[in-house]
Amino acid sequence: MPPVDDSPAETARLDRTWASPSGFPGWFMPVNQRVIGKRFIVTAFVFFALAGVQALLMRTQLAQAENTLLTPELYNQLMTVHGTVMMFFFAVPVMEGFAIYIVPLMLGTRDMAFPRLNAFGYYLYLIAGITIYVFTFLSLAPDTGWFSYVPLANKVFSPSMGVDMWATVITFFEISALVAAVEMIVTIFKQRAPGMSLNRMPLFVWAALVMSFMIVFAMPPVMVASFMLALDRMAGTAFFDPAAGGDPLLWQHLFWFFGHPEVYIIFVPALGMVSSIVVAFSRRPVFGYTAMVVSLVATGMIAFGLWVHHMFTAGLPHLGMSFFSAASMLIAIPSGVQIFCWIVTLWGARVRLATPMLFVLGFFFIFVLGGLTGVMVASVPFDTQVHDSYFVVAHLHYVLIGGAVFPLFGGLYFWFPKLTGRMLGERLGRWSAGLMFAGFNATFFPMHQLGLEGMPRRVYTYLHGSGWEQLNLLATLGAAVLALGVLLTLANVLWSLRRGERAGDNPWGADTLEWATRSPPANYNHRHLPVVTSRWPLWEREPGRRPVVVGIRSNCREVLRTTVVDAQPQGTVVLPAPSIWPFLLALAVATGFIGFMFHPAWLAVGFIASFAAIVGWLWPDPDHWRHAQERAG
Repeated sequence: MPPVDDSPAETARLDRTWASPSGFPGWFMPVNQRVIGKRFIVTAFVFFALAGVQALLMRTQLAQAENTLLTPELYNQLMTVHGTVMMFFFAVPVMEGFAIYIVPLMLGTRDMAFPRLNAFGYYLYLIAGITIYVFTFLSLAPDTGWFSYVPLANKVFSPSMGVDMWATVITFFEISALVAAVEMIVTIFKQRAPGMSLNRMPLFVWAALVMSFMIVFAMPPVMVASFMLALDRMAGTAFFDPAAGGDPLLWQHLFWFFGHPEVYIIFVPALGMVSSIVVAFSRRPVFGYTAMVVSLVATGMIAFGLWVHHMFTAGLPHLGMSFFSAASMLIAIPSGVQIFCWIVTLWGARVRLATPMLFVLGFFFIFVLGGLTGVMVASVPFDTQVHDSYFVVAHLHYVLIGGAVFPLFGGLYFWFPKLTGRMLGERLGRWSAGLMFAGFNATFFPMHQLGLEGMPRRVYTYLHGSGWEQLNLLATLGAAVLALGVLLTLANVLWSLRRGERAGDNPWGADTLEWATRSPPANYNHRHLPVVTSRWPLWEREPGRRPVVVGIRSNCREVLRTTVVDAQPQGTVVLPAPSIWPFLLALAVATGFIGFMFHPAWLAVGFIASFAAIVGWLWPDPDHWRHAQERAG
């Protein structure tokens, strides 16, 4: 093994090798996983803010009976875009962003397996998100709900271009998610630090792996569905037209086969965040590591057997619905196992009640309530009564916001020092956690009662004397408090970026390898590749053990390749350099498919431009091939 070179000259050369290009053109060229991960996170939070403003407008409309603030058409557009953005353009991408940034650091590697593909996925996601808001500001937004049910979404009932745009940008998002999932799977299996066998991987890495496999199996059905809808609308096919032999229930089966696993695609990485925070702030290894891993895998598998509980009122056979009802109750078990493991981990520990831990405690309370109502709607008779009522709206938000957004904000406060090198303010963080918790419950808990009293969802107003006025007003006031809590975190982030307390390498005293690097990490992540000997490498590092280089060169973007099960070194891989071609390819693809909505000729333009971009992407880089041949030789 070659000696370790710690000289300043060697470190500077390593930093230059992994640096992203500078200047305006350089903005479109980075492929480094930390840059792309940050962009996913920031972009997703921008979409979260925009969708949140739309939610406040809808709640203001419903604050009193027969309100005229919004027209029915505008309300339906806001409802559709809000749901679409929250589910497709915020919740999944922000989880992917944290995984893209954190997982390679946890694994002890220097980048993702396919850096340019990583960048391409981000640009496709960004273009899709911008497109949906451009159409919204032009009053061309879809108005068929985020689920875009047919026949409402057919050309006869929705003749505007909004649904065409929806089908196109959803396909872009799905491609982006699949790209991130594939590279995450390869990175986790083939680029772990030496010694990090599968049974030593951090729980957040396990969560990211389960999320990625779920994306691979869940995203293609909705891509097929959106493509079929586009063909029905633009090419005259009849996949969902019963008069021509189609079936509108086919859309629901395809969409919800994706739609319910997507809830767990969002939820599973949040579980990994909670595990990381609980371990760090209790200063204990998590109780039941094996049970936690099995629960994550079981959640990912059972999630694919639940989708029909969205269709209990669609006239399906009762025997078939009974199996999906049982599965909908069964999935509460692995989630409950994790809750109990966290409680045992915290029990008797001297828990540090910093802001990340406060968000986790809020998650415990809210998610358990959401899980209880989930078991309720899993019952066919009960679901028949509350279907399409505000009870379902309450359940959905208790599961998604309680199960994902609260852990996400906890993860933001937890990993912000690693992302930026500065700490978020603790006082503002505590106020934010408290206001978000109070505002959330004041907003969505009354909706359970509204649903039980018969208030239907997806309506823009209601009559005086219905008895729903006070609860709707309370929900609207709660939404304002919730928004204030989110704004406090935004103010905290903006203040701390410039004036926050500087963080050390490991301000929380955590156990995983991302905290073994400086804050923020260098361009190359780890100066020397760590060797892992336990599940808690920073707490159980053997005295005198020194990280080793394992022959990794500093003059090229080289990473270590290891075995799948035991993470034993197998060789190295030279990764490609930064390039503008992923951005140009995403632009060409978007030009072809978005332009096709206006004129078929744009599809040909997009195809030609995409072919040119792919040639540029794959054109041999002399330095890359020279380094690869040197290693092979």
